[in-house]
Amino acid sequence: MSKNNIESRKAYVADVVEHVKNASSIVLVDYRGINVEQDTKMRKALREAGVTYRVVKNSALSRAFAETGNTGYDDVFVGPTAVAFGGAQDPIAPCRVLTEYAEKTKMEVKCGIVEGKKFDAAGVKALASIPEKPVLLSQLLGLLTSPMRSLAVAISEVAKKKGA
Repeated sequence: MSKNNIESRKAYVADVVEHVKNASSIVLVDYRGINVEQDTKMRKALREAGVTYRVVKNSALSRAFAETGNTGYDDVFVGPTAVAFGGAQDPIAPCRVLTEYAEKTKMEVKCGIVEGKKFDAAGVKALASIPEKPVLLSQLLGLLTSPMRSLAVAISEVAKKKGA
């Protein structure tokens, strides 16, 4: 093996390590069963959600996970593997997009890591059902203002009855 080839492999693994370190979430998938058209649409949806998606060699992923202290994933690094790295803005975005496409195709979600916690395929699917942050905030705001709104309506009705 040439020295140049070894250096390029080290650089490749170092790049994967950086992605693993900087990601707030990681979802691993077996991308078999997705055609080119579906893959193109999925990659576009992932880009729009701020997610980096790459097909990565299992050996490089294994080394990157070991270097970053993520252990117990060796059983996942079998077969073709693609990985989605989510950012801090919406750590659930890779789960949401990849679960949607896995349901439409034969692609299979292997597992995920969100905020340092490991999730199996079912866990990733459960995370995908969580609404986006703006939706959650509006739902929370609605819950917080609902009692005040009800009180204001009740006081208004009492005032109307006394005035009548």
